[in-house]
Amino acid sequence: MTDSRRARRWLAAGLAAAAAGCLAAGVWLAGPRASPTASGPPDSATGTAPTTGPTAGPTAGPTAGPTAAGTAAPTGRAPASVAPLPPLTAAAAPRIAPVWVDIPAIGVHSSLVRLHLDGTRQLIPPTDFDRAGWYAEGPAPGQPGPAVLAGHVDSWAGPAVFYRLAELRPGDEVLVRRSDGSTLRYLVAGAVRYPKAQFPTGLVYAPVPDTELRLITCGGTFDPARGSYRDNIVVTAVAGPV
Repeated sequence: MTDSRRARRWLAAGLAAAAAGCLAAGVWLAGPRASPTASGPPDSATGTAPTTGPTAGPTAGPTAGPTAAGTAAPTGRAPASVAPLPPLTAAAAPRIAPVWVDIPAIGVHSSLVRLHLDGTRQLIPPTDFDRAGWYAEGPAPGQPGPAVLAGHVDSWAGPAVFYRLAELRPGDEVLVRRSDGSTLRYLVAGAVRYPKAQFPTGLVYAPVPDTELRLITCGGTFDPARGSYRDNIVVTAVAGPV
């Protein structure tokens, strides 16, 4: 196996683990036993699929694509086991890290914390519900591939940083400031809501030749027994003109 093919497999394993952190128990994006707010988060993601690259939207079939109403029906709990993630090598580490994200359409203005996996290969969520995070073992904004930004939807205290993520529409702007002072501009291409039990990891995190964003939070209805929401909201954003 060539080094490039091995690297792609390692990246895919890491991204799958990141998704499973939210899929398995809801601890990635909803927080431990997070409670919905009085009215719940906005849930207007309509299944609008991105129009570029291999992340163009859910595949056909009952386990990936949204129904006519924009979501697919849950079929049970997601598997807890995930593929292992090899250590990130120094050569692969991004040189310019994202430090801030602005999403004017939904009033998001947040610093970005680095997110990593724990010993069970689950993504450790931000400790601050009002801050978003970047999955630091994946691509960084500005690098080829899907850079993952994740944030809580709400908490016992009320709405959290990505509470209104599902309201984003194609053409809405996402600005990412980096540690070198530069700012990258992305435009929303689509938003889709997936049941956690049917999250299409290979589709959402598929390699792409250009820099893209995947903004992810929880959505759908709240399951008190599991202490988490049943779905994930995934917003894809592509590089826009400066």
